[in-house]
Amino acid sequence: MGPRLVFVHGIGGIRDPAHEVAEWSGALASGMRAAGHSALAAQLTAADSELCSFAYYADLFSPPQAQGGGELLPEEETEGEILGALLVELVDALAAEHAEGDAPRDDAWRARSRVLAHAAAEAAPDGQAQGGLAVVRRALNVATTLMALPPWGGMARWAAPKLLVADLAQVARYLARGERDASGRPLDERIRQRLHAALGGEPAVVVAHSLGTVVALEALHDHPAGTPLLVTLGSPLSMRTVVRPRLRPQPPSTPEGVVRWLNFWDRDDVIAVRPRLEADIRPNAAGVAACSRRTDSDGVWAHSAVKYLAQPGVAGPVAEALSGAARQPAPRPDPARGPAPRSDPADRPAP
Repeated sequence: MGPRLVFVHGIGGIRDPAHEVAEWSGALASGMRAAGHSALAAQLTAADSELCSFAYYADLFSPPQAQGGGELLPEEETEGEILGALLVELVDALAAEHAEGDAPRDDAWRARSRVLAHAAAEAAPDGQAQGGLAVVRRALNVATTLMALPPWGGMARWAAPKLLVADLAQVARYLARGERDASGRPLDERIRQRLHAALGGEPAVVVAHSLGTVVALEALHDHPAGTPLLVTLGSPLSMRTVVRPRLRPQPPSTPEGVVRWLNFWDRDDVIAVRPRLEADIRPNAAGVAACSRRTDSDGVWAHSAVKYLAQPGVAGPVAEALSGAARQPAPRPDPARGPAPRSDPADRPAP
């Protein structure tokens, strides 16, 4: 019997786990059929299928309780700082993509540049002490500006700036390592425990999206049963000023049990900044490092997990890992030949 499949969701509000697993499985099955794995696709979507499980934690992001006297707790101030830095890096990455793009330098391009410049000015710290509430107000101003700019604007997922900020704030709340419950467990630990419960102490192919890629990377360091394949979709792991310095353990590395790691990104995905995981996250002892591959989705909402999953290039390796065809141990570095290469050049992001 092959490994199980575990999905890990990302940012967003409360959702129905049963609906989510059906939607994700359906999209993945569509990609599997396009990749020539119709039999496994049928097993995945069968009514009695037990091939996959869904690590759900959105309910843990219920709004934090307001504090008396209007004072902010230390972890709330940290969350505000992380949220501010997150917006700065997202705007900078979007501006860099715009400057490097192959679009003609016409009036529309110049108008887009002005919007990005305004968003950058809104996002940048002004040198004054900023409490958490002030950062949130600035974040709302940035979100309002960005939502007038494709590919941010016109998306049903973020119908209002406050929804965009609320979703991005989940990344800050996880990385702040605060918000303890009555038993003293911090929020990030409780989220990882949900993933460990879904893994069940067995080998598993893990497919993680958005913030879920951060959760999966950290949790798999404590998963001794092994991971034949880790797939990360629309990941913020490449955020060098916000995410990478706050990952645990430090320095960031591929979990020892991961046999293969594929990272997929879409150029129009506003959360997945251009990946540099091969340089930023160390390989494990077997030489396994992230291999980043670019996908291109239709429509304005490229961050959708189901759009990634329906890609044959994403679904094919998942099918192979589930069937056991890809469960070969990664080659260990040969000291006589130097370190193992971090990735195949063919797997690197397209310029």
